[in-house]
Amino acid sequence: MSPQREGDTVDKHEAAEGHAPAAALDDPWHDELASGWGAWDDPEPDRWMPAPRAAAAAVPGPRPPADDSELYLEVQQSPEFQHVRNQYRRFVVPAAIAFLGWYLAYVIAATAAPGLMAHKVAGVVNVAILAGLGQFVTTFLLTWAYARHARLRRDQPAMELRWDVTMQTNSAAEARKPKEDPQQ
Repeated sequence: MSPQREGDTVDKHEAAEGHAPAAALDDPWHDELASGWGAWDDPEPDRWMPAPRAAAAAVPGPRPPADDSELYLEVQQSPEFQHVRNQYRRFVVPAAIAFLGWYLAYVIAATAAPGLMAHKVAGVVNVAILAGLGQFVTTFLLTWAYARHARLRRDQPAMELRWDVTMQTNSAAEARKPKEDPQQ
């Protein structure tokens, strides 16, 4: 941990400025401050603190809907979202069926065919021990295959869809904010 210098804590900074910190909304994927890395080494510590704003006067007029439910329904019905969901189902359903079948075969063989499971393979190692270890091996292989499938087939389209939705919700939130009165 790096040594703390005078004025480095958030509490001292907040007290000096007189307001609570706010997150930067320029990049919704940027989480440097949330992770805590580089918080004390920042050459411009005030860049994350917005300048205090004057109270905005409400401008009368039509307002957009208060929630984004229509946007989310539209996204759910979009071909891009359906593609991501189909890619997910195309891997998960067969993999889950295969793994549960392998697990049930192991449990049924252990209870219905104890003679088979007790068959010695090498020394004290029998079929039951090999099948039990095989459960662990298939769990790790399935996890690796799932992560690889997600990385190669779903992550990029899902991130693009997420980015689009984030930008649309941010612009909708901006539209819902009261406008400042230019005459003040």
